[in-house]
Amino acid sequence: MRVRINWTYQSPKKQTALFQSDELDADLALLLSDDLERTGRTKTIEFEDSRGVTWTKKEMLKLMEELEEEPSSVIVYFDGSFDKDTGKSGAGAAIYYKIGKENYRVRINRTLDELTSNNEAEFAALLLGANYLEELSVTGQNVQFKGDSLVVINQLSGEWPCYEEQHQVWINRIEEVLSKLKVTGDYESVPRKENKEADQLSKQAIQGMDVTSQIKLD
Repeated sequence: MRVRINWTYQSPKKQTALFQSDELDADLALLLSDDLERTGRTKTIEFEDSRGVTWTKKEMLKLMEELEEEPSSVIVYFDGSFDKDTGKSGAGAAIYYKIGKENYRVRINRTLDELTSNNEAEFAALLLGANYLEELSVTGQNVQFKGDSLVVINQLSGEWPCYEEQHQVWINRIEEVLSKLKVTGDYESVPRKENKEADQLSKQAIQGMDVTSQIKLD
């Protein structure tokens, strides 16, 4: 879970000013809030996520206790591959998340036969990752989706208009899944070298190598 700190500073003469931090992991935000309170200049302090939902410090501490048993800080890397010669497509996703202090990773892929382009395969890969969030009981939080397809990232984020009817079908399916889970998607484009894991999973799917694995990371 990632939040911003909204800190209202109060001077000795009771003058106030509001400061907002960058987006931080919630654990770090709570730690920094302790330091801010020790200044003796704190009038109010609250925490805000990218949806605009805010919590007091007491509420944030309670929320973090509840999240100890649930997945948080979820990142989904996705990639799709399309073979023009065979018409086969592969969708791959690598999902990283935390439960309490422990880090986990899921790798999944699927072979698909009825797609018509690499862009469709990319949308299918993101949908694969989104659907798996339900398996992990991810709900009511922000999830980062990272991929190297500018079309998928920018059309889902609304940065680019979507004129392709088939793309809009995929967007609607993805948004329906996220809405059901009460998940807000944050979409980020990454270089291909940072997306090798999902890329390999998608290529393995085309080759007929099914992957579904879940491990705890060191």
